[in-house]
Amino acid sequence: MANITAADVNKLRTITGAGMMDCKKALVEADGDFDLAIENLRKKGQKVAANRSDRESTEGAAIAVVNADKTAGVVITLNCETDFVGKNEGFVKLATDLANQALNYTTKEELLASDFNGITVAEKLIEQTGVIGEKIEIGSFERLEGPFIGSYIHAGNKIATLTALSANVAGGEEAARNVAMQAAAMNPIALDEAGVDASIIEKEVEIAKDQLRQEGKPEAMLDNIAKGKIQRFYKDNTLVNQDYIKDGSMSVAGYIKTIDGGLTVTGFKRVALG
Repeated sequence: MANITAADVNKLRTITGAGMMDCKKALVEADGDFDLAIENLRKKGQKVAANRSDRESTEGAAIAVVNADKTAGVVITLNCETDFVGKNEGFVKLATDLANQALNYTTKEELLASDFNGITVAEKLIEQTGVIGEKIEIGSFERLEGPFIGSYIHAGNKIATLTALSANVAGGEEAARNVAMQAAAMNPIALDEAGVDASIIEKEVEIAKDQLRQEGKPEAMLDNIAKGKIQRFYKDNTLVNQDYIKDGSMSVAGYIKTIDGGLTVTGFKRVALG
């Protein structure tokens, strides 16, 4: 029978993130064999994951990170089942570590298959499922590239956004963050008119026409009035056309022009929990 010391238990806890008692039990069962103890903890995670596969993991942490030269960013959600776990400092750190690792990849599948301290990210999530006792998974994964990328994480890690600007200019970092905050708060469906799916516009036109008919407007006037309503739809629902939340006298596009006359917003990504 191996002599299991407190140092051994602490070492296994550092490697896996599992609780002290779970680590001690795993080492006892493995007769002090670290590799076997780690494997046993992961098997426990696999069992927990299988038992909770039908559970919804709609809580968690939304994280946005940008690379050192501000030309690429990633937003992900690390999902769990309860808000209690989602607010845990260790859980948020894991989400942040995974988001930073995600900067090296273009898809969620690549991230899940990548190495994370000797195991794949997918295996790490299974391990943490066993440690925490809740279904843990990567939910959203979005990547954005451009001449200058900014980010914003809303308080509580429930919403995270990225924005891309057309150039790296003086004041650009604050501007990109402000526009990312706009996207978080106002939840636009597209960057501009061109990004709105034609089917959405067709549906909005029909809704507008039906409302106008009910108001008794002549059929001949419907198209022109509906066009005005669609312009309002664009203003409310596309990022660059929305009223800027910090100064309603201008649009987001107008605000960006105050930073630099040639500057534009070229893209955004937004992920949210709940």
